[in-house]
Amino acid sequence: MTRTTSAVARALERIERLDPALHAFIEVWPDEALAREREALARRLPLGGLPFAVKGPSGIRSYAARRLIAAGGVPVGATSVPGPGTVWQTWGQGAHGRTVNPWRADRTPGGSSAGSAVAVAAGMAEAATGSDGAGSVRIPAAWCGVFGLKTTNGLLPSPDRTGLASAGVFARSAAAAEPYLRQVLGGGSTPDGAFGLPLPFPLPAVYSEDLGFAEVDPEVAAVVRAAVDRLVAAGTVRLLDRDAGLLDPAGAWTAVRGGSPDDPEAVRVRRANDERLDALLSGGALLLTPATPNRPHGHEGPGSRYSTALTWAFNLSGHPAASLPAGFTGDGCPVGLQLVASRGTDLGLLAAARAVEDTLPAAPAPPLPGHR
Repeated sequence: MTRTTSAVARALERIERLDPALHAFIEVWPDEALAREREALARRLPLGGLPFAVKGPSGIRSYAARRLIAAGGVPVGATSVPGPGTVWQTWGQGAHGRTVNPWRADRTPGGSSAGSAVAVAAGMAEAATGSDGAGSVRIPAAWCGVFGLKTTNGLLPSPDRTGLASAGVFARSAAAAEPYLRQVLGGGSTPDGAFGLPLPFPLPAVYSEDLGFAEVDPEVAAVVRAAVDRLVAAGTVRLLDRDAGLLDPAGAWTAVRGGSPDDPEAVRVRRANDERLDALLSGGALLLTPATPNRPHGHEGPGSRYSTALTWAFNLSGHPAASLPAGFTGDGCPVGLQLVASRGTDLGLLAAARAVEDTLPAAPAPPLPGHR
């Protein structure tokens, strides 16, 4: 008789086999994870012992992790975040060394939720928690070819005193993220209508390559535009003729992060962008953009182009935003399509992301083991 290996045991086996090369984890908890799985199965909890990873050394104490554990999710370990010695945040430092991108080992996975994205991309966890203060979920999701969602600011407790950071989730797809996100947001009992469901089809959307200010890698832009064109051709999306130009939020974000939210220029930029976003997203419209203006950079650092250029506006405005796989550049780097929705419509955004991913080609898994 063949013995079925449990989901947690399979995750732990992949961590043991793959993480010495990927460096996604800083800690792994095999004995505790297997015990939690047995308890979740015995109690018939909703998540049924599904394995997930938590971001960083404090991730196990986060609100999201506690909700997932209560619902029968099993934390298998803590994932890497940026290590000391550099100010840039788009990398990670695992127990075995610097975290590498599962698609190209010479590139960073993004960050700061670096190891969480790698753990999901490599199948070392079914899902992972993250936090996103400027793009720290969406950037690594885009660069590792997985789904990542930043929740509406203030919907869940923020790990950041400024309120810029919101809890987020990673999974292989929006469909795979749904059971986790439902438990975190409402224990599975939140009415769909409170989050903007049901959805109209085709989905009304505004597309912007650069939000009016960003310098975007032409090949990244071309991959995302091709994905949007496919959505339109399939009848999944209907593009609206609305001006998606925002003011560059870099200075405002820096002022808020530095403890000066009342800086006059920051107030002006935030107010103007909030008004423009309210108009853009009226009537349940989505905003579609590339998730990042660039492809994954090397481990030496990001250079002069801000990886956050297309994400941090929505940390200032508070809107929920997700990245899902859109395709690849010619050098084998994943590209993310960012979806932004009205505040509080997190499950509606998730449903829209599911419709989008159902239309686009299925995202492949990275070539493990033996990645470049």
